[in-house]
Amino acid sequence: MKNYSTSIRQIMNIYQTNRNGLSEEEVHQRQKKYGKNELKGKKKITLVHMFLEQLTDKMILLLLAASLLSFFLGEYVECVVILIIVGINALVSILQEKKAADAINALNQMNAPHATVIRNGIRKTILSLDLVVGDLVVLEDGGIVPADLRLIEEYRLMVDESALTGESVSVEKNAEAVLKENTPLVEQVNMVFSSSIVTYGTALGIVVATGMDTEVGKIARMLENEPDAETPLKHKLNYVGQRLSIAGILISIVIFIVGLCYGRDITSLFMTSISLAISVIPEGLPATATIVMALGVERMAKKNALVKKLPAVETLGSASVICSDKTGTLTQNKMTVTTSLLYDELVLKKEVKNAIFPKDFMYACMLCNNASLEDGVILGDPTEVALLTFAAEHGFDSARVQKEHPKLFEQPFDSTRKRMSIICKEEDHYICYTKGAVEELLELCTYIMVGTEQKKLTYADKEQIIETCSVLSSKALRVLGFAKRTFSELPKEGDEIEFELTFLGITGMIDPPRNQVMKAIQTCHHAGIKVKMITGDHKLTAISIAKQLHIFKSGDQAVSGDELQKMSDQELQQRVQNISVFARVTPEDKLRIVNALKKNGEIVAMTGDGVNDSPALKAADIGVAMGSSGTDVAKQAADMLLLDDNFTTIEVAIREGRRVYRNIQKVIQYLLAGNISEVLTIFIAMILNLKSPLLAIHILFVNLVTDTLPSLALGVDPANKNIMKYPPVKQGTLFERSLVFQVLFYGCYIAILSLSAYMIGLQRSYDVALTMTFLVLCLSQIVHALNQHSTTISVFSKEHAKNKYLYGAMALSVLFLVPLFVIKPLSVFFHLVSLNFTEWCVVLGLSISPFIVSELFKFFRKHK
Repeated sequence: MKNYSTSIRQIMNIYQTNRNGLSEEEVHQRQKKYGKNELKGKKKITLVHMFLEQLTDKMILLLLAASLLSFFLGEYVECVVILIIVGINALVSILQEKKAADAINALNQMNAPHATVIRNGIRKTILSLDLVVGDLVVLEDGGIVPADLRLIEEYRLMVDESALTGESVSVEKNAEAVLKENTPLVEQVNMVFSSSIVTYGTALGIVVATGMDTEVGKIARMLENEPDAETPLKHKLNYVGQRLSIAGILISIVIFIVGLCYGRDITSLFMTSISLAISVIPEGLPATATIVMALGVERMAKKNALVKKLPAVETLGSASVICSDKTGTLTQNKMTVTTSLLYDELVLKKEVKNAIFPKDFMYACMLCNNASLEDGVILGDPTEVALLTFAAEHGFDSARVQKEHPKLFEQPFDSTRKRMSIICKEEDHYICYTKGAVEELLELCTYIMVGTEQKKLTYADKEQIIETCSVLSSKALRVLGFAKRTFSELPKEGDEIEFELTFLGITGMIDPPRNQVMKAIQTCHHAGIKVKMITGDHKLTAISIAKQLHIFKSGDQAVSGDELQKMSDQELQQRVQNISVFARVTPEDKLRIVNALKKNGEIVAMTGDGVNDSPALKAADIGVAMGSSGTDVAKQAADMLLLDDNFTTIEVAIREGRRVYRNIQKVIQYLLAGNISEVLTIFIAMILNLKSPLLAIHILFVNLVTDTLPSLALGVDPANKNIMKYPPVKQGTLFERSLVFQVLFYGCYIAILSLSAYMIGLQRSYDVALTMTFLVLCLSQIVHALNQHSTTISVFSKEHAKNKYLYGAMALSVLFLVPLFVIKPLSVFFHLVSLNFTEWCVVLGLSISPFIVSELFKFFRKHK
């Protein structure tokens, strides 16, 4: 039998306890058996482990292999330089991850550090981690539930379980209830769960589960079983690395065979082939991509988005679906009175602007209420807090009113009566104020307030009021009615007080959407990103909020947890694209939804703040948790935290993620075009049986000196103003078809320019040819960086923001060439010679031509 389906007597027998609690000896034995009441997190990752994790990246392994080959070929400079690049890449990544981890530790708050228990008949306070199964725990207003408890006694207990279930309204508990087997978690009214908050009342409960056996612990265990997903960028970089490796091997084989046919020396031929294979790999790519992401992370941190791991910033930029929790993420997790209606609006259906609410109506809201104002903060049940806030907004001081009108009698709210009544003194008479469900309350009303006068409440009036309330309920508002009755004398205990009441009016309240959320969702839609609401709340409430936020549109579907559980994984995968609202879902349901979307090729971002969101946060391509209100478990599972708990920050994060992605794309295209031109220059010369137009030291200088600064500058390119009007990039390679053409075109074009310079230089000498080829290769690649600034908008256009760092990087790269010609030992080391005026004109003319060709392409594309 389940704990919730057993009686109080049975539960005490099962856990061998009584109302005096456990003895210290029994506690000691049970601690040995069950362990501490704590969640077992993953082992803390050391710096050494972080470093080794960086070295497992496929692209890094490729570079390490290239470094090893360079060492055996005697290219010691290249070997050392590649190792330095790998080291820089690892260092930047480790520093960022360590920084994020430290920030998260600072955000984490202690979760129910102490608990009040009864042991040996004595009430005492202990550390919550020392709780054992069978302990008798005392719960009080404002406390955090320290473990899963079966209630054995309660007094008007209300518990906020939103972090676990997603239910935004506090749940009324009933210790005496004995429930059916398979009752959903959200309906287990005789249970309270670890991490929930007591919003009202007191209770006594028996601990039935601690640590990893609690409902929170089960979710934490689900996180352990969920593997870390490979980010889209990592997948794409690995894809590029693999293809480059294959290309390098094929080129090496072809060159080796061609060389043999020409009768070249086998040893030198082998070394040349391997050197070319290595040169295909853009050595600076991993480090540049890492630095670009780190800079993006820094920019995001300034805008309240904390990224735990570098690739996460790009992943969010690639997101095609955002699955968002409703409570606390899209909404404020704060019940708010949005509608308040009196006689004119309820019965006469008049539209009243700037209504002035009568004193009796406002007093009913403030006095028939157990919330209170302490140190400027309203504490209590969310519904009652909303009523005091409503009163304050209309100029009423609830603290003063409650002090001047102390409760002389209270009949508490319960789920059977569906109402609450109190009696207080007003001058020379006594007033009973009642609030509750409107339909039940109207049955007790004989009169209705019309302005300052009391009139008979007719059957037609009741019908009109109920009709209005039905309309409000269909919009997911929680509707409460208010009534009063005056007594000349204080009723005696046991006297009936709820009869011949005067109906005052109604309030409608809801957990409203966060400010600016609608705008953020519209931006996501314009960017081709689908937004889906996933919540533990009721279906009607979820649809209402989703319609307000334009998440739920005509033709969309909404499903409940019960409907979801009847679907097979295959059916869910087929239908999930058309479902925009998932209501009353469990953590397992959320996990299935995320996995179904991923199987459809979507890149899924999951946002949330509750414990119940954690498995889905972990399983998603990127999990986004709320940094302030989010639970510790959610923060641990997420890849990114929103420090201001604002959904609109996701829009900023997506924009920044797209900027990072596009900039990394520019860097890769720039570096690959350069590497292709280098390989083709040597390859074509080999095919034509010419001496090598480039030396290994030339290739190394181009790749690591002249290319590095422009590529880093491209990494901080400003975002295109229309970046949020393009659909997200699908998983696959880093290139769209047009971009592949551009890489191949400019790679071939620069190779042709370099070979042209080589052939012209040969007319004078081989050394001149080497020098001209080297210069054209360097300068044309530096100039080509301008083309990558934008592949569609002219450099001279005002449409694209200028990148001052790019111009500076290009100038600095050119300056790096000067010492090679001015300092004699360097000229000798690089096999460079002086050129005459004509040769310099040829070099400069050829080098600038890629820029001219690119501008012509952009011009004709714009005017075709």
